[in-house]
Order: sequence, then C-alpha cells, then structure tokens
Amino acid sequence: MPDSHLILTVIGDDKPGLVEELATAISAHGGNWLEASMAQLSGKFAGIVEVAVPADKIPELRIALGKLAGLKVSAETATAPKSAPTGRRLRLNLVGHDRIGIVREVAQVLARHAVNVEELATYTSSAPMSAEVLFHAEAELCAAPDFNARALKLELERLSDDLMVDLTLGETL
Repeated sequence: MPDSHLILTVIGDDKPGLVEELATAISAHGGNWLEASMAQLSGKFAGIVEVAVPADKIPELRIALGKLAGLKVSAETATAPKSAPTGRRLRLNLVGHDRIGIVREVAQVLARHAVNVEELATYTSSAPMSAEVLFHAEAELCAAPDFNARALKLELERLSDDLMVDLTLGETL
C-alpha cells in the first residue's frame, strides 16, 4: 500500500524530550519524518511536521499521537503532492520599529502584488543605541514571472519611514 502524507501540527509546554516522543510515535507506526519547522515561543513548543506513513497505519498513528502526554497533535492528510516551485523566487528581509499591525500591512502589500508567502519568520529585538523595539521579518516568497520587484519594494518602504527593505530576486532554494 502506498504511503500517504500527513501534516502534523503540534503544541505543548516546552520541556526536553518532546521531539523524541513525537518521532518515536511516528517511526513506531512506519512513518517517515520528511520536513519540519519547530520553535519554542514564550514557554510553548510549537511545530508543523510532514510525514509519510503507510495508509493502513494512519488510524493507529492518530491514536498514538492523541495519547502523547506533553503534546497536543492534530493530523491532516496532505491533499496535493509536493511540486516544484514555479515563478520567481524571492527572499525578503524587513527591519523597522515594531508597532501593532505591521505584519498585516506587509501581508496586504504582498497580497496586492500577488506574492505567495512560502516561509515566514518574525522576531523582535532591542535597537542597539535606543533600546526601542525593532521588528524583523525574513520571508521566502514566490511571484509570477512578470512580477515587478521594484514596485513591491517601493510600496513596502512607503509603509514607514524607518522600514528597511531588502528584496533579493533569484533562486533561493
């Protein structure tokens, strides 16, 4: 029987051994851990994992995941096979003063330009001289072949006088 792909989302109170518990449950049911993105945020451990598992083992795996003591896990069947990315690949780095709504504003600009966000990491830090809070965003993006990178950069820079935008075109994979 061919493998099915599941997308697992996990969250729990951060402590040592959570990844091991999850990996043990997956491998005990014939699952192969493919890709993951995980992080500790404010005392919580959160992540998303793609696994390949024999279709006949999925019910048992779901039960085992539900019994993990330290994690709440949800499993969704992946509906589309992974395909090679198409279009223009971009890497976006933003730095500016943190404020309410900055992610919404940036996301609206990206949507207006029909840019797909494939990966996004954000964090805040203290500015070196003033100790003001700075917002940082790093994103992997994909856009249509006729995408106008200059127009996107200009619109992002208009969001704030202090917003520094670095937009790199080309293969980022």
